[in-house]
Amino acid sequence: MKRMKQALVALLCVAASACSHAGNSANTTDNNKVNNNKTENKMEVMHLTKAEFLTKVADFEKNPSSWKYLGDKPAIVDFFATWCGPCRSIGPTLEELAKEYDGKIYVYKVDVDAESDVAAAFGIQSVPSILFIPMNGQPQMAQGAMPKSAFEQAINTVLLTDAK
Repeated sequence: MKRMKQALVALLCVAASACSHAGNSANTTDNNKVNNNKTENKMEVMHLTKAEFLTKVADFEKNPSSWKYLGDKPAIVDFFATWCGPCRSIGPTLEELAKEYDGKIYVYKVDVDAESDVAAAFGIQSVPSILFIPMNGQPQMAQGAMPKSAFEQAINTVLLTDAK
């Protein structure tokens, strides 16, 4: 598990606005609404449970020491918490990116409080933590709220460079 964590912690960028995962875990009705509102556009950010993560992204239980991406397109996984302000602030950006890159990438969200096994497997200790998963090669992790331009740069240089 440590080898997997080390391979995944190639930092893309670190922002000072990350929230500690060990911090406040109080959920409010307003915070839950942010994650449950969906629009009727083509591609949306998809919330994953542990079972879905194991079939769509990586089966870390079956292959704990090696990375094998299971998807058919590059992906972004946002490890978030409903109580985290920076997590909520990047939510609309991720929704926009899911629409703009429809058919080219997947955009997933994993609630670290609800899916603590997934968060633990990836060594998530602060949120938001963003996992960029190219089709080939190792994924890259970024921490903290990033501007849309940084997401676009990562998508174009990490995710889409070998997706052709």
